[in-house]
Amino acid sequence: MYSQTKIAIPIFQKDCKSVIEVANDCIKKGADVLEFRIDGLKNPDINEIKDTINEINFPMIATNRINTEGGSFKGSEEERFNILYQCADLVDYVDIELQSNDEYIKKIHDTGVKTIVSYHDFEKTPKLSEITYIVEKEQELGDIAKVAFMPQNLEDTITILAVLSHCEDTIAISMGDLGSYTRVMASKFNSPITFAAGTDVTAPGQIDIETMKALLNMDLNIMDE
Repeated sequence: MYSQTKIAIPIFQKDCKSVIEVANDCIKKGADVLEFRIDGLKNPDINEIKDTINEINFPMIATNRINTEGGSFKGSEEERFNILYQCADLVDYVDIELQSNDEYIKKIHDTGVKTIVSYHDFEKTPKLSEITYIVEKEQELGDIAKVAFMPQNLEDTITILAVLSHCEDTIAISMGDLGSYTRVMASKFNSPITFAAGTDVTAPGQIDIETMKALLNMDLNIMDE
């Protein structure tokens, strides 16, 4: 029995040369997908970004995260969108936040790329009904819903498992050390993608790729016995 959940490793570097070096290392470590955090670049240049994606030549998520959801992009919202839009035909997925302009999300989705519509809250975990509402809105706009919340207690992490249980094509994450196990459990609910750390940790509670693969393999072997 094999998990259908892909392990994605985020790459958050200041220049494209470093992005390529880290990407090659993450591929060797067993990543299924790379998340190119474009907002990590000190001087993002679209031509250089495109060349970097082509040189890496590996399944990739293009993400250009806004400040309010843990990102570092310093340009305008129009500039942020244009970078993602111009990358859409070169990557497998584009991650764009739910709070982005609906028209921007639609334009990216219309390119044919798989669109991950995401929502992050680094302070709290809402009630299940509120999270379900967010997921439904995301799926109306894109292909895959992504929600990530900070738990205050163990019950909050179980809420995230309930989301995974009830919602298809959804990435649901409970952040921090308390919620780190939800990243492993995502495979049990056929979540399309879970995130692990390679060189860069881009969210609290990310498990390193070696540990993630060992836990997934151990869990699957137990189920096969």
